[in-house]
Amino acid sequence: MRIYICDDEMQIVKGIVRKTRECVPGSSITEFFHAETLLEGIQAEGVDVLLLDIDMPGLSGLEVAEALKTLPYSPLLVFVTSHDELVYDSLQFHPFGFVRKSHLDKELPKILKDCERELVGKRAVYHFKSGEGEVYLPLSEIMYFESEANYLVVFTRKESYRFRETLSAVEKELAGQGFVRVHKGFLVNMAAVKLLGTGQLTLENGCIIPIGRSYGEETKKQIMRYMLR
Repeated sequence: MRIYICDDEMQIVKGIVRKTRECVPGSSITEFFHAETLLEGIQAEGVDVLLLDIDMPGLSGLEVAEALKTLPYSPLLVFVTSHDELVYDSLQFHPFGFVRKSHLDKELPKILKDCERELVGKRAVYHFKSGEGEVYLPLSEIMYFESEANYLVVFTRKESYRFRETLSAVEKELAGQGFVRVHKGFLVNMAAVKLLGTGQLTLENGCIIPIGRSYGEETKKQIMRYMLR
């Protein structure tokens, strides 16, 4: 696991590095003290997990999170902060989690284990047969499934595939993998959700997905739990 740590306080960075090495030995850890050099590093090499201070001089952690949206692949973003009042502002960037500097020894190990499990899930694939042959799609690339009579269409960030299957069967197969049934005709990857509105979802690519009346409460509950975990 490749981990980047960025904070303008050297002692905080050293403490995070020490605890991270204890929790995930063998991981590649790189330290940054300025957001500008952090972004250069991410663009040059990529990273799995980013432990990022929210309040920094120059570019703030929130500005870094905004810049990450332009990248083809974003790391798991964990905000590390001593300013609880900034947590609400950061929710718009869908961080994977939060760690309070005052509770570093208690909260960091748990979030790092969660990151490991999430990365394993991202490497998982969904396999099916279409008219084009055998298809293997990383779950992290799938945005949603849509039912069309006796067929399904799976939409990724770049393309779509049509194959014969039921939405209920796919929902059962992907249980626990971050997908939520929001409508009798739609199964959505919660990682692709940008906005949870009234009666509809907006995905990262701007696509709007309807939320069925009978699915509304459960959809909201699952997505809020996913965003805040």
